[in-house]
Parts: sequence; structure tokens; C-alpha cells
Amino acid sequence: MLFYVSCLQISSAAICEPENKRQYPPVLCTAPIKYQFAKFKNDGYGKSGKGYLKLQLINQREDFSFALFSGGLLKPKLIAVSNKVTFVNPKAPVYPRLAQGKSWNEMTVTWTSGYDIKEAVPFVEWGEKAGRQFLSPAGTLTFDRNSMCGAPARTVGWRHPGYIHTSYLKDLWPDSMYVIFLSCLTPSESRIHPDTQPTWLLQHCRYTYRLGHRLPNGTRVWSKSYSFKASPYPGQDSLQRVVIFGDMGKAEADGSNEYNNFQPGSLNTTNQIIRDLDNIDMVVHIGDICYANGYLSQWDQFTAQIEPIASTVPYMIGSGNHERDWPGTGSFYGNLDSGGECGVPAQTVFYTPAENRANFWYATDYGMFRFCIAHTEEDWRPGTEQYKFIEHCLSSVDRQKQPWLIFLAHRVLGYSSNSYYGFEGTFEEPMGREALQELWQKYKVDLAFYGHVHNYERTCPVYQSQCVVNASNHYSGPFQATTHVVVGGAGASLSDFITSKIQWSHFRDFDHGFGKLTAFNHSSLLFEYKKSRDGNVYDHFTISRDYRDVLACSIDNCPRTSL
Repeated sequence: MLFYVSCLQISSAAICEPENKRQYPPVLCTAPIKYQFAKFKNDGYGKSGKGYLKLQLINQREDFSFALFSGGLLKPKLIAVSNKVTFVNPKAPVYPRLAQGKSWNEMTVTWTSGYDIKEAVPFVEWGEKAGRQFLSPAGTLTFDRNSMCGAPARTVGWRHPGYIHTSYLKDLWPDSMYVIFLSCLTPSESRIHPDTQPTWLLQHCRYTYRLGHRLPNGTRVWSKSYSFKASPYPGQDSLQRVVIFGDMGKAEADGSNEYNNFQPGSLNTTNQIIRDLDNIDMVVHIGDICYANGYLSQWDQFTAQIEPIASTVPYMIGSGNHERDWPGTGSFYGNLDSGGECGVPAQTVFYTPAENRANFWYATDYGMFRFCIAHTEEDWRPGTEQYKFIEHCLSSVDRQKQPWLIFLAHRVLGYSSNSYYGFEGTFEEPMGREALQELWQKYKVDLAFYGHVHNYERTCPVYQSQCVVNASNHYSGPFQATTHVVVGGAGASLSDFITSKIQWSHFRDFDHGFGKLTAFNHSSLLFEYKKSRDGNVYDHFTISRDYRDVLACSIDNCPRTSL
């Protein structure tokens, strides 16, 4: 017996023909949110016909029904449908996602609700904890079935995404400021007397916020309260910690199954990050976000799973093949990996500070870090718009203020010895490092991170497939070459390595995990690889380097940038 959960009442068990060769028949015309096998959850169910199941429901803006099927997955036959299960307010604002804005002192808040802009006005109430609160309006986006490029997103996997709201919280004080009063007010509101000297350093300036909707009758619908720490200004000398991974996906905490059920490490990764959240300032998820693959209910499931993280620290994303790729839509690869989504849900559900959100490439500054995030599902080769962006991002950073220059992309544009790339003999995404390695070397990129390959691997500082410096756990002195790190093992089923050892490959791990960068100051950086199963460190290295080492100059003639 199968036990399905649906956000639509199931009136029939109609079967639809698959429209995507990656779907396997039979396919219910309305895909369930999730399902469980009654006989596997209850001993003796086959004889007694009795048992119970526990299922976790989240607010997805509609009533739920539970349906019992016989016949398994191959010959499903509807036996019974439950009464509707209803949330008190299914339209309530939920699942806030913070992200860096286009300037360092701007934080964006994105959330989901059931309120169209004609029904209620969205806004955020925010301000210094226990201080004055401000109201900031929010814009609203959504999309319809016709925005999808193919099946199953446009057919059996379609669900209305609700309404996605984004508010911009501006003129924030940086993470640590010498102040004398009301530490977290906006600069336009705060006035310090010129004769008064600040007398203490206030660490971790926190803001509180809550999501709101004002109904036509004046009633306000509120979320619960959340808080976040303002970002450091570019060049700020303070402790800064960033978690980086790809390919996490999602999983059901109640043990349910779903159509794309191949991210076994997802919950472990999520839970480890939540446990260590007090020691994390930002998260970067470089593609293959939730593996919805056209089953749109899973975007809600994913944003609910990461809510404790994304509501507290900026959650920056990149785009991967499972968000963007679809034939005839302009993606660099003409495969079916997005399940017909062709990038629309990802660019709507999450905010990125890109000039064109559909392109998904952007730069973001966080204190002593400059992150240049590329989009591997769009052409990156010389002469393209993205290549120009990458070069500008790498070349324009002030290395005296921001010594740590990080390149990130979903597919491996650098180096990987996983079995697929090894079989091809490229050890990279074709045309990857051939197009970009001169930029990495010229502009002295410290680290390059990738997902796509579901494992962990770290190279030596490498250029043109040769170790410029022997791999180590500590590097110091002038920049020699970029270290490349694959951190695609955050949740999805793991990828094998080739059996032979490659000269530039220093550390490999066939397990789920994630990376963490810690900048202690302008000359000391730590990288750690942690396993999701226990949160312990299994690989690490440090870089100790003055900015004059980065730019290969003396104290008297050092430029600020690497141009």
C-alpha cells in the first residue's frame, strides 16, 4: 500500500503519459507532495491491514489530503482519500531567506506567502534589537505554468509557487562599530556629537525583523520574529566565517519518499550547519539547490528545511544544471536536467545581487572576501558577456582591503579526478580551465570552489595541470597558483573517483561534507573540510600572506588592485 500526501484533493487516480524521457510510467496526473509505503513502516500490515504513519506537513498555501493506494508504484489504485487538513492561515508569510544586497550595507529579505499584491501589501518591520523599528516595503514576484519550459514542471509537477516577496534593508551599520548609543540605527538616524568619543567596541550588532502583510481592512498578518547580524564593510578587520558547498538538495525529515529521492546527506549537512550557526556568518550554495527537477512543491520543502539557516545569515546561491538546463532555452547545455524549470523558480525563489538575475553571475563583498560567482550553465568563454564579468570581478578588487579573492562555479571549471571527468581524460568541464586559468593566474585567485561532482577533493596550488607548489596544510609568502576545491558532496548521491592518483590531487574524500573559510585578519586564512555525519574536520589548510605578497610588490610601489 502507498500513502500519498497531496496539496490538492485527489478525486481520481488518473494516469498521465510521461512527456519527459527521464520520467518513468506510470505517472499520476497530479504528483503527490510525498509518499510512504505502509507495509514497510508497519510490521504485519500485510496480514492485518492496520498500522499508522507519521508525516510532517509544512505550510504550502493549500489544504492537504491523504490518499491510500494499492498496487504499489507500477499499478496504483486509489482506495481512500482523507478529509482535508487545513492550516490556520495557509497564506501566512513563511521561510525567510536573507541575502547580501548590491552594496555591502544592504541586506535583502525574501519570503513566500499566499498573498497576491492585490490582497495585501507586503513589508518588513526591522531595526535594532529593543530599539526603534522601521518599515520597508517589499516587491512581489510569481510565475505561472506557461513560464515553465517543459514537463514535468509544466504538467504533472506543476504547483503554484505562491508569491515571492523581497524587501531591501539599507544603510546597515557594519558587524562591529565604535558607537556611543543606539548601536544599530541607520546612519541617517544616528547622530554622534563630534566632541563625544566612542568608548567601547560593540560586537555582533544584531537586527531583528519580522515579515508582514497589511490587509485592505488595516489588519496586519505577521510572521514570527527573526534576527541577523549586519555584514562587515569591505576591508573590515574582524573574524569572518563562510560555509561553502554545492549539490545539497533536500530530504524528508519524516522518512517519506519523493520523486527525486537521491539526496541522502542533505539533512545531515543542514543539521550540522544549524548546530554551528553561531560560528557562521554567511553560506554560499553553489548550484543544484533542491533538485526539484520540475516537481515544484519541493521548492517549498527546501526553503522550509533551510529556514533556520537562511533566516539568520545570508544564504547566497549559484545556479546549476538542475536549476537551468533545458533544450532550446539558451542554456549552454541542452539537456533535460531542470525538469522544465529552465531557471525560473531558482531566480524567483532566491535573490541574488546580479545585474540580470536570469544570468546568475554576480560579485559579492563580505569584509575581507571578494566572491566572484560564475554561472556554468551560460557560456563563459572569452568574448562572452560572462567572461567580461569574471575578469572585471577579479581585477577590480582592492587587495589591500580584500586580500582573499575567491572564484566559485557549479560545474568543475578547474580540476576534478572523479570517474566521469577521468574517463573523458579532461579532469574538468570541457573548455573550463582552458578559458579561465589565465585569469585565475593573472589576478591571483586564492581559491576556486566547485560543486556538480558529489564528493570532496583539494588540489595543490596548480597551473596548467602542474603543481606550482607542493601540496601542504600551510602556505605562506607570495602567491604562486590557485588551489581548487570540489565541495559537491553536501547531500546528493556520491560520485566515484578514478582509481589512479593524479599528481595535482592532494586530498580526496568519498563522503558527504562541506567547506568552511575563516578569515582571521588580512594575512591569515583557514579552510576546513567537515563531514556532514559528525561535523568534524577531516582536511584543512591555512594561508598566511601579506597583500604585498599577493601583488608581488614592495612597500613603496604597491598598487591597490591586481590590474
